Amino acid sequence: YTGRDYVILLCLKSCKLLKYLVYGIKSQKEAFLMKVWVCTVCGWIYDEAKGDPDYDLAPGVPFADLPDDFVCPLCGVGKDMFEEQA
Repeated sequence: YTGRDYVILLCLKSCKLLKYLVYGIKSQKEAFLMKVWVCTVCGWIYDEAKGDPDYDLAPGVPFADLPDDFVCPLCGVGKDMFEEQA
């Protein structure tokens, strides 16, 4: 790795740790496992670490644990129309 690579890795790690500190995730390991999902129809974003208080979605709930009948709060499509954001 070059010095630049270490800076990038540190920034990525810090972003995950920020989720841990700001959103009250139960453990550091859990913070690193949190994912972000995007509706492919309207672009609404579900961040597992943040949840979405506007739609009664608690922080720390994995997308897979949302009910099977969950629909996008903006456009109404099902879970099958969401993609994990890289």
